[in-house]
Amino acid sequence: MIIVSPSVLSANFLDLRADIEKLNKSKAQWLHYDVMDGNFVPNMSFGPQILKQINQITDKFIDVHIMVSNPKAFVDYFAGCKVDLLTFHIEATKDVEEASELIDYIHSKSIKASVSVKPKTDVRVLEPLLHKLDMVLVMSVEPGFGGQKFNPEVLDKCDWLYEYKCQHNLDYHIQIDGGINGDTGKQAVMHHC
Repeated sequence: MIIVSPSVLSANFLDLRADIEKLNKSKAQWLHYDVMDGNFVPNMSFGPQILKQINQITDKFIDVHIMVSNPKAFVDYFAGCKVDLLTFHIEATKDVEEASELIDYIHSKSIKASVSVKPKTDVRVLEPLLHKLDMVLVMSVEPGFGGQKFNPEVLDKCDWLYEYKCQHNLDYHIQIDGGINGDTGKQAVMHHC
């Protein structure tokens, strides 16, 4: 099943309500909410207060992607919002054990858990975590910079994740983020993203 999750970062912030209402009328199933702290990535976006306002005008599945240095603190910030799924970066944790504890912590808040990998990170680092994840997010651009060109080399990660999922009878989604348009979206679908 293909799930479309448009990013709020692409919205017109001078008329955010109108863009959310367009999204509500669209066939997109999810809403992707990017959070950047200016530290883990060299850019900043928005926090829980804006999401709380968005929650008042949409019933879409809320997919929050935190690109932050202290992901556990951000789980707490967003736990008071309607968040259906929360993605943190494996690179923001010191090791797989810390990442595993964070996944459990997210689940303890009744939120689905996801982990993301940057383009240069070997996706196999997630292998010990895949049995407890609801989704894996493969970044096809370096996080934190808008307007980057899609990197097709990351599609091999999607193939590996799909094969692993099938071999081990797991149920996580595979999401791809960055530089997605009509053409690159078709490539991603062909590679099970």
